This record gives sequence, structure tokens and C-alpha cells, in this order.
Amino acid sequence: MPLFEYECRGCGKHFEYLTRDGQTPACPECKGADLQKLMSVFAAQSSTPAKSFSDRPMSAAGGSGACGACGDPRGPGSCSMN
Repeated sequence: MPLFEYECRGCGKHFEYLTRDGQTPACPECKGADLQKLMSVFAAQSSTPAKSFSDRPMSAAGGSGACGACGDPRGPGSCSMN
């Protein structure tokens, strides 16, 4: 069952519709049937695992106590150094 995005030409409402056999979408706002199917943005899966924030090298901002300079594994701004 594919999920499509639509824009109602009557009222301008954007919405998603989960298509099932034999069903035609209607605007949830005005119940209109004059719809334009939109290009959807989709999520892609990579075979390479994404790096988390904590896996990235932290750059020291220079000076003592600068945010990110302490190397706290929770990320910049997590420690109590100011």
C-alpha cells in the first residue's frame, strides 16, 4: 500500500493518503477531488552505518574551557566548564 502526497487544488491543503485497492483520495479539509499528486521526499537506507554525533571528532574552539574543548563524550555544552 503506497503512501502518496497530494495538494488540493480547491483549498490548497497538503496531505498524505495511504492508497488501498479501489479507493480514491479526497481532500480531508474540503472533501474536494481536484487533487495534484506531489513528488514525495523519501528516506533512503545506506549500506554504510551513519556516524553518530559522538563518533565525530570534536574541534577545540581554542582557549581554556571553550565549548567542545574538554572532550566530554556527550558533546559540546554537556560539561560544566565555562
